[in-house]
Amino acid sequence: MKDQDHTKLPTGRDIPFLILGVLGIGSSGPIIAKAIMPIPTMIFWRNLVGALMMMPFAIARGEWKTKAQLNAIRWSVLAGTLLATHFVCFFWAMKLTSVATGVALTATQPIFAALFIKLAGGHIPKKSIGGMVIAFLSVVAITGIDLNISVRAFQGDLLAVFGGAVGAGYMIIGASAQKVISTSTFTTVCYSTCAILIFPVVLLTDSNLTGYSGTQWLLLAGLIIGAQFLGHTLFNFTLKRVSPAVVSLVVFFEVPVSALLAFAWLGQQPPSGTIPGIIGLLFGCTLFVLRSNQPESKSND
Repeated sequence: MKDQDHTKLPTGRDIPFLILGVLGIGSSGPIIAKAIMPIPTMIFWRNLVGALMMMPFAIARGEWKTKAQLNAIRWSVLAGTLLATHFVCFFWAMKLTSVATGVALTATQPIFAALFIKLAGGHIPKKSIGGMVIAFLSVVAITGIDLNISVRAFQGDLLAVFGGAVGAGYMIIGASAQKVISTSTFTTVCYSTCAILIFPVVLLTDSNLTGYSGTQWLLLAGLIIGAQFLGHTLFNFTLKRVSPAVVSLVVFFEVPVSALLAFAWLGQQPPSGTIPGIIGLLFGCTLFVLRSNQPESKSND
């Protein structure tokens, strides 16, 4: 983690993978808001199906034979625990506040990722901080939060921010684990852990696992295909080569995607600050990656 270049731009196939990932994960907020299936049920099926689909590839690799691989698997279990927490926070936030607001606040993830990397001894160039600050302030503008916000919406905001923090931890651990094991092994363990941890919540909340309409199952399928595979799995795949700080920053683009889908599909009118906020967000992200790739001057000390 300390030796990794945390500001190197993605190249080659990682670019289309990240673009597909943003489109996939951007669809999750509107789908969750639209669905009436209980939140624990959606999280359980999403991760169980994801784990089962990746499991054959993981078994074929047999990455559990060395001490390093077993240690990476243990870290993958921790990542799955953080992912479960992230999902609970994000899914409930979608029900308590608007899609644009919830997604925007969850997109504070790169700020937490950069902070965690810095605390772990990693290097984040000072030149990139300005872009991150602009992006963060733009996210705040997008939310359109004011002093008259309801208690319900405020609870959703808090869940979204905390979800961004644990999501950053999940992504950083995933990047470290995938230095040793493949994405298929990591995601199998991670998604399985998430499903196992959510199952007791399903029971405690009396959330039915079956008995829903075809429309609800289609929404769940869209969540699995879009957010789980095109989103989380492709993001995890790029983490083998791209820093979690950069991948987390790319996730910022989920905000405009989700806001536009929510407006077109759900009729949710974005807050007045959304348009200038989106422009500021894109500018901040661009500034971050451009400044990050400029060599820093040597100190004379």
